[in-house]
Amino acid sequence: MNIPIIIVGIIFFLIAIRQLSGMKMQIWQIMAGGAVAVLMMGQISVTFALQSINREVMLFLFCMFVIGAALEESGYLSHLSYKLFRRAKNESHLLLLILFGMGLASAILMNDTLAIIGTPVVLLLAKKHGIRPKVLLLALCMAITIGSVASPIGNPQNLLIASDKSMHNPFITFLLFLLVPTIINLFLAFLLLRLFYKEEFKNSILVHSQEPIRDHSLTRLSKASLLVLIALIILKILLAFFGTGAGISLTLIAALACLPVLIGSKKRLLLIRKVDWHTLLFFASMFIVMQSVWDTGFFQHAISAMQLDITSIPAIIGVSVVVSQFISNVPLVALYLPLLSHAGATATELMALAAGSTIAGNLLILGAASNVIVIQNAEKKSGESITFLEFARIGVPLTILNIAVYWLFLSFL
Repeated sequence: MNIPIIIVGIIFFLIAIRQLSGMKMQIWQIMAGGAVAVLMMGQISVTFALQSINREVMLFLFCMFVIGAALEESGYLSHLSYKLFRRAKNESHLLLLILFGMGLASAILMNDTLAIIGTPVVLLLAKKHGIRPKVLLLALCMAITIGSVASPIGNPQNLLIASDKSMHNPFITFLLFLLVPTIINLFLAFLLLRLFYKEEFKNSILVHSQEPIRDHSLTRLSKASLLVLIALIILKILLAFFGTGAGISLTLIAALACLPVLIGSKKRLLLIRKVDWHTLLFFASMFIVMQSVWDTGFFQHAISAMQLDITSIPAIIGVSVVVSQFISNVPLVALYLPLLSHAGATATELMALAAGSTIAGNLLILGAASNVIVIQNAEKKSGESITFLEFARIGVPLTILNIAVYWLFLSFL
């Protein structure tokens, strides 16, 4: 029996029915249960389980949660959202601004960053303008998934691809191959959300109001953290053009960016308490479960047994989208990238891997870690959520359209 695969199947099943059953289980509890199960059943040792937890990702998320908590606690995040979205004239215009604003920002600030910062913003916008929160939460999930495709620093799997020895100028390559189809896919997300939730778009005139700053001292520190974050990311981008930006990791950037808040604020303990520890536990558990699945060799063998042309665009995108649902997109890229490199992959094939492994996040909730961050943040802050089936209802057709766009575009390059 392939126990880790069975456990992953149970995890998917429980997430799918969690709000239909009377238990009201949270995603982090289900994933943590899966991690306990693979440990207790001897599918991975405690030593290897601890080693499988990506400490860089955990530190990055912790630091970003601290910055997000400071922005929210100070009132500056609400103030900032007013400045960014006050030009929205109606619900459709607001949806477009969220999709393109959050989407393009995720290409620079990374999708997990936007998931943390963006969730309270869209919850506030939904409350102010009488729109069902799940509509804007879905828009946020899909915006940061699609938007992050077009940049080597948009998400962790793109970083892996950008580090391949055949990638000489990753920023130019990603923009050249993926920017246009990404913009098309953001617009397709807008059309589908309008279609599936047409009752929310009444063409009403939106009235915007500015939220007051609650803590001016913490606001100054939050601004400093945000400026450090943006400045260091811009520095990393500029250095990458000269092939010298690899030493500045996103984890280091996040750690330096949260220092003004942690050192300068008297509310540092409050901010640490406000960190979404449940999401951090979800990630630690996910790393353990996915490592146990990886160790079975199940998916590696399945890909090999299918005798696919692993360098064809349809195969790369198809395998990336499907397998990412089970072992997550970063392990998928870690598996597929050496195969492509050994076969002498072209830039087009590497970009197909980036597109497929990232757009997999639109299919199902577990397709992208950023989806889980958004949903758990929303549940913690407001009790609002998106069920597995609600996500799949729009995610499946959107992913099919996304695949078609990237496939067609890359096939003609």
